[in-house]
Amino acid sequence: MEDIIHPRVLPFIMVHLACFGIIWVDVQPIDWIICGVLYVIRMFGITAGFHRYFAHRSYKTSRVFQFLLAFLGQSSAQRGVLWWAAKHRLHHKHSDTDQDVHSPVKHGFWYSHVLWIFSKRGLTTNYDLIKDFQKYPELVWLEKWERFPPFLLGVAVWAVAGWSGLFVGFFLSTVLLFHGTFTINSLSHVYGKQPYVTGDHSRNNLLLAIITLGEGWHNNHHHFPSATPQGFHWWQIDITYYILKVLSIFRIVWDLRLPPTHVVEGTRKLSLTVVEKAAHQLAGSFSIEQIGKALLKAWSQTPKLEELRKRAHMGQTEVEKFLAELKIPELPAPADLKHKAQKMFAHIPSLNPIVERAHQIMLQSISVWLVQEANAM
Repeated sequence: MEDIIHPRVLPFIMVHLACFGIIWVDVQPIDWIICGVLYVIRMFGITAGFHRYFAHRSYKTSRVFQFLLAFLGQSSAQRGVLWWAAKHRLHHKHSDTDQDVHSPVKHGFWYSHVLWIFSKRGLTTNYDLIKDFQKYPELVWLEKWERFPPFLLGVAVWAVAGWSGLFVGFFLSTVLLFHGTFTINSLSHVYGKQPYVTGDHSRNNLLLAIITLGEGWHNNHHHFPSATPQGFHWWQIDITYYILKVLSIFRIVWDLRLPPTHVVEGTRKLSLTVVEKAAHQLAGSFSIEQIGKALLKAWSQTPKLEELRKRAHMGQTEVEKFLAELKIPELPAPADLKHKAQKMFAHIPSLNPIVERAHQIMLQSISVWLVQEANAM
């Protein structure tokens, strides 16, 4: 919280407060229609534009429509297109690690939901990650004038529907759009199912898929980020993809990238990076402190405790060797880890590499904990 840059928060707060203007105006049915339409259209600008096109290049389009997608996305008042895409690429590179600026697993709900945007790390843009689009001067111009699209849209809504249209149609839809989009950062890494091993906490969530036009199939997306559809099965609602499919008929967009069969079926061989991340995730599902305390309690009246102290003075490696030499009922066996992994990960060719690495990680983590406790005795 200490890295929040407070002046940047003020415009965001003012947009929320502007919604209370509804109290003092005569709201008409058309205002609610504008609110709904602007929510859906601008959500499409975020999902199809900012996310699936600029962040992942999952399809192709013309330079003109590329600019229109960027302008539409920025009308949502969620910063500039280059900033957004660069941050998202960084998220995929370091998902649910300390370097992931909006991981709810690492930073909690509110920080991952919204506060990260106003942090020092959140404000900067790593243009090295977005060189492919930084070469377009019109996008650089749009990035520089990031508030122009929402300002223009707000003025247009006021001109057409008056003050009630502005408060309901523009400000309320913008706030709803904020928090609808932000749920993918804060909730889709916490609630839902994980059919694929991705090495992070991304999950599939039907409710989030509905309110974000398909983005809620987040585990699918982290499993194969370059796919245009995020719903891999017919029953996984993905309105953004349906619209892109229609646009492709008229050649407004083309080369929509589909996930290969082996990706959908989950038979693709896991990379070493994913195995390492998944092993840490599996090991982290057990309490190292609880296991360590159980060991100390079990060894309190035995020679093992004195041997542990002796090994602890020799270093962590010796403690790891000591643990490996023993049969420790308090430590989850590989069979226990595999059973837990089967519940956590559905589609996977073999759990053995993950289970073996998770067992090593747990031994290392417990040995570190025991060394600290033994040295403190």
